[in-house]
Amino acid sequence: MNQQLLAEIGRTQRLEILNTLKRTKGLSVNELVSKMKMSYMGIKQHCLTLERDGYLDTWRRPQKMGRPEMVYRLTPRTHDLYPAESNLFTLDLLKSAKEIHGPNAPEKLLYHVFERRTADLKTKVKGATVAERAKWLGKQRDTEGFMSQFTTEAKEGGPQILECHTPLLNLLDNFPIIGRLEQDMFEAVLGTKVRREESRTAGLYECAFYFAL
Repeated sequence: MNQQLLAEIGRTQRLEILNTLKRTKGLSVNELVSKMKMSYMGIKQHCLTLERDGYLDTWRRPQKMGRPEMVYRLTPRTHDLYPAESNLFTLDLLKSAKEIHGPNAPEKLLYHVFERRTADLKTKVKGATVAERAKWLGKQRDTEGFMSQFTTEAKEGGPQILECHTPLLNLLDNFPIIGRLEQDMFEAVLGTKVRREESRTAGLYECAFYFAL
């Protein structure tokens, strides 16, 4: 994590609020209170401070009845708080490969990296069923910084591995083929067809890998 930004945030409770919001599409103060053992006023004050410093913004979420509810969500400034495996040096290497070896060189390198990664995961994956393998893969990806979780709840769109962060964000922006390579890797490891859906709103990144059990 970016040490300068951590020093600016200052308090552990504020970082906990950011980490909680990172796994959602936004929460109200009341929802944060229910998830964290803090008072309403304590959370409200921290959110106001984080909003003032540019880490949070607000939007009004429509309700079935009554007025819209104010919800806090992350801004793009929080991206630097979370681990990233890719960096400017990696991008420079891929761009140099393109200049030296031709326009297809970066994609060939990425394909080779994902091919090796897929082979490694297939030797380690545990589980006789798709659900068991998905649970294992979700935990594995979570340790790698993807903030992953496996869920079978129908209200979330059915069985899926949901990821709320990617350490490869700047690589993904420059080489969208990574999205397809990730999907192919999931299919190979889980042993079933997978659909990848990515969304971004303000500072929120979310990627869901859907599949049938």
